Amino acid sequence: MAKRSKVAQEAFELAEPVVSGLGFDLVDCSYVKEARGMVLTLYIDKKGGIGIDDCETVSRAVDPVIDASASIDPDFFEVSSPGLTRPLETVKDYNRYSGEKADVTLYKPMEGKKNFTAVIKGAEGDKATFVFDNGEELTLALEEIAKAVRHIEF
Repeated sequence: MAKRSKVAQEAFELAEPVVSGLGFDLVDCSYVKEARGMVLTLYIDKKGGIGIDDCETVSRAVDPVIDASASIDPDFFEVSSPGLTRPLETVKDYNRYSGEKADVTLYKPMEGKKNFTAVIKGAEGDKATFVFDNGEELTLALEEIAKAVRHIEF
C-alpha cells in the first residue's frame, strides 16, 4: 500500500466504495501542495486503461462525497490515470494486467538474473506468476520483486 498523508488516506477511504461501485479500481490518492494550492488527486485504473470520460465520471460521483467531509477541504480536486509505467504492487495490479508483458527487477538475482521481461499469468495470495517466451513459468513472492512495470512497446 502506498504511504499517504492522513488527509489522503481519509479521502481514499471515502472515495473507494464510490469508485468501486462505478467499476473502477482506486489505486492511490495524494494530497499535495502545488503552486496553485492544496490538490487532492485520486488515481483510478481498470483493465484496458483509463480515459478522460472515466476520470470525469468518477470526479462527478466522488466530488459530493469529498465536499460532505468536514475534514477534507482541498483547493483543487482531480481524478487521473496512474500512468502506463506505474509500478505493479498488489495482487489486484498483477491480475488486472494478466496476459500483458511486464519488466521485472528482483531484489536478489535468480539464476544469475535480476531483470527479465515476461507475460503476467496472474497472482494469488502474496505471489505472482510469470510466463517466459519459452513457456517456462516462474512464481515469485511479491516481496522478492523490487519493481515491476508494464512492458511498453512502441
